[in-house]
Amino acid sequence: MTTFADLGLAPELLQAVADQGYEQPTPIQAQAIPVVLAGRDMMGGAQTGAGKTAGFTLPLLQRLAHHANTSASPARHPVRALILTPTRELAAQVEESVRAYGKHIPLRSTVVFGGIAMDPQTAALRRGVEILVATPGRLLDHVQQKVLNLGQVEIFVLDEADRMLDMGFIPDIKRIIALLPAKRQNLLFSATFPDEVRKLAQTLLHDPVTVQVAPKHATADLVTHRMYPVARERKRDLLVHIIRTRDIKQVLVFCSTRLGANRLAYQLNREGVHTAAIHGDKSQAERIEALDAFKSGKVGVLVATDVAARGIDIEDLPFVVNFDLPNTPEDYVHRIGRTGRAGKAGEAVSLVCPEEHERLAEIERMIKKQIPREILTGFGPDAARTSSLMPERRRGGREREQPSLVASGVKAAPQPTDPIFYAPYEPEQAAPAAESKSMAPAGAAPTAAPKRQVAALLGGLRRTGN
Repeated sequence: MTTFADLGLAPELLQAVADQGYEQPTPIQAQAIPVVLAGRDMMGGAQTGAGKTAGFTLPLLQRLAHHANTSASPARHPVRALILTPTRELAAQVEESVRAYGKHIPLRSTVVFGGIAMDPQTAALRRGVEILVATPGRLLDHVQQKVLNLGQVEIFVLDEADRMLDMGFIPDIKRIIALLPAKRQNLLFSATFPDEVRKLAQTLLHDPVTVQVAPKHATADLVTHRMYPVARERKRDLLVHIIRTRDIKQVLVFCSTRLGANRLAYQLNREGVHTAAIHGDKSQAERIEALDAFKSGKVGVLVATDVAARGIDIEDLPFVVNFDLPNTPEDYVHRIGRTGRAGKAGEAVSLVCPEEHERLAEIERMIKKQIPREILTGFGPDAARTSSLMPERRRGGREREQPSLVASGVKAAPQPTDPIFYAPYEPEQAAPAAESKSMAPAGAAPTAAPKRQVAALLGGLRRTGN
């Protein structure tokens, strides 16, 4: 079985890895580290939580080790490696890994991202760093302030490239790439490889080695999937029921919007479930405080949006809950990748209302598996609406994702019967002449009807009367 020593890592790095408690490399690490050490460009992909960060951090540190020095002069510490990440949390996690694995090598590192003051970051950059971890926007801010020179970068790492695309960072990335030397090593890492990522790789990478240890859009094998059909208005009640009946001590809950995350966190706290929220409207200090409280166990529930949770790396996280299904199927893979990490089992629970049945079908098509359904008494929607979420067995054992109401034996909900919506238009008929005469008072002289214009449906105007 392969060990870290077999991969050709330096003794200082092997000691740092041992200090972190790791004994054997993950598949992505075993394949990626030799490629990066050889100086090749690489496109690497693996399931979220498979150890991609160490897969590029360890060989990056070894390739830059010959630049290590203890000089106080900033000129002796230019930026040699640039690592771009889409979110603040992920940037902080990566830089923490750089410091942990490089603690026995005198290379400087720092991280820059938005949401906090620039002055401390500027001071760190002016002192000089060999390894810089950054988000695209804040990096360009420092470039504009002329406190950062990227002209000596030897290794460029684009982490979570698929999320960069989703968040619209491609124009910023192209601007950053234009600031880098033409001769450099390029590493592109991503949890998924949509076609757009491959197109970006074609322009960025030169004769790359592709390392992908799982099929596109694959989910972790150690994660158990479960789906509960529920009426939208009962989702919060069902979440509280699951947390309490299963005695869940730590759970990460995903919402689609910042407002939804705030509202859910407030309501759960009112129910007596200690909860914190993390999303883009929170300051960086608030996000760090919420994440630290969740990691330490001070709060048992962390409600997050997709962007904010992308950098969350928590050991032994047992549960992930999709309070709202994600807008894109790829985000489902990223969400559930927060659990089932480093060989530990996890469970991904989705609370799905009938209005989300199309998103559910897209997710199941992408991951190529049927998510087991379970209806909890008292929480499921009415039978007519549940049918869209429950697969029906076909002959031969195959399942249909969205059975019709008739085929499933469930009566469709009654449609409104107001004739104003369904009856075809019928113009009023003039009363018969005889009837008109009989309604006139006896002895009354006949009166001539006034001439007027009447609109006729699709017939223009016509004259009526004498």
